[in-house]
Amino acid sequence: MSTIKVEKYRPKFHFSPAAEWMNDPNGLVYFNGEYHLFYQHHPYGTDFGAIHWGHAVSRDLMTWEHLPIALAPDEKGMIFSGSAVVDWNDTTGFFGGKPGLVAIFTHHNPGLTLKESQSIAYSKDSGRTWFKYEGNPVVTSDTYHDFRDPKVFWHEETKRWVMVLACGQTLCLYHSPNLKEWIFCSEFGKGIGSHDAVWECPDLFALPVDGDRTKRKWVLLVSIGNEPHIKEGSRTQYFTGHFDGRTFVPDEASQTIRWLDYGRDNYAGVSWSDIPEEDGRRIYIGWLSNWKYANTTPTEGWRGAMTIPRELTLELKNGKAVLIQRPVRELEKIRTPLVETEGKAVNELNLLLKDQQLETYEIVAEFEPSQGIDSFGFKLRTSEQEETVAGYSVKDSAVFVDRTRSGTVDFHEHFPGKHQAVLPPDLQCLQLRLIVDRASVELFANDGLIVITDLIYPSSSSLGLSFFCNGKNEIPYKVRINKL
Repeated sequence: MSTIKVEKYRPKFHFSPAAEWMNDPNGLVYFNGEYHLFYQHHPYGTDFGAIHWGHAVSRDLMTWEHLPIALAPDEKGMIFSGSAVVDWNDTTGFFGGKPGLVAIFTHHNPGLTLKESQSIAYSKDSGRTWFKYEGNPVVTSDTYHDFRDPKVFWHEETKRWVMVLACGQTLCLYHSPNLKEWIFCSEFGKGIGSHDAVWECPDLFALPVDGDRTKRKWVLLVSIGNEPHIKEGSRTQYFTGHFDGRTFVPDEASQTIRWLDYGRDNYAGVSWSDIPEEDGRRIYIGWLSNWKYANTTPTEGWRGAMTIPRELTLELKNGKAVLIQRPVRELEKIRTPLVETEGKAVNELNLLLKDQQLETYEIVAEFEPSQGIDSFGFKLRTSEQEETVAGYSVKDSAVFVDRTRSGTVDFHEHFPGKHQAVLPPDLQCLQLRLIVDRASVELFANDGLIVITDLIYPSSSSLGLSFFCNGKNEIPYKVRINKL
């Protein structure tokens, strides 16, 4: 087990690599009591380079054990993004009738005209040792230049494995009886969704609607790469609809582009496979960065982190199924309660906050906006020169995170800025949940209806916290603060 020294900007409770470069989460799978997190890893530098699969495991999603590199480049290319599953019934024949882990990944060889193909590897010892299949690659194409990021799952209704694969600016779906032989099923994406850039890192899964397991919809996540003319950089959209094992059919709500996150720093996220049925959650994690500036962020010796793991649910809002995100309940295990109060007077709240010198913490707050208030919220990680502002603009009917003065922001022209998302103007009560780590802010508004995820790089001495309410000195509030 490797140790990580405390470094400036190193997250306290978000996953980060022990050293060097990290991007997309890969191979998320739960097996024998462990959450496996593989990730795109360049072990010889802090920039994107010769990509391997790094590896870590956890039993609680908060503390992680770093393991040796799982998959290294070979004569077929680098090891790009992909997924992992438990082959419970040994459909591959790799495990002598017992269950085992199979990783499905993209071989990337820029020296080839068609540079990307899909391959598999397997492990008989809970992911500690991996063997690449001698019949690789298992899926190829003579059509798509960008052909990567396979997400695979078992479809119980058809008793087949399903692969959803990014193919340029569409997705291709395949099925297989054994993870080795794949048949093309269908293509999705033409004429729907955002096509600002190449599609990447898809995920496809079913969720109950409002917790009713007799009413399920399928959710399709699609990440969108970065192009110079797109100010937001890389981000993720989602669709809801029906899937029969071969074809995904979007519903009416999916005719409108819907974003998973309205911040700048949640990309390439996917969900864990094989969460036990008695748990029942769909747990997601994303790369806490953006291809606009991922290679220039001001960390030293390491680069890249993951979002807080999140539970995904579908809930009906105005008759439409909407994807909701909430931090996983395991976060409660690292809480230390600090402040719990309610009232109306802004000055009284700030008297409680002024002595709190905090680096990593959680705020859970409820407010009742009223006429005469322009905006309100919290100033995080403050000093005389620095602040990150998170709150609600009544004028814009929007929650926001403003990192313009959040600390070091000059490493890229597109890093400083204010990111916001509209909430209904008839809002009667606003709930804000803020998760603050050494170099990130994650805002969950109205119980996960809207999420904004942003990196920040404040000075280690910027530890102040305050509340503001522009327009009035009173607003009904309930506030809880926990150290994390």
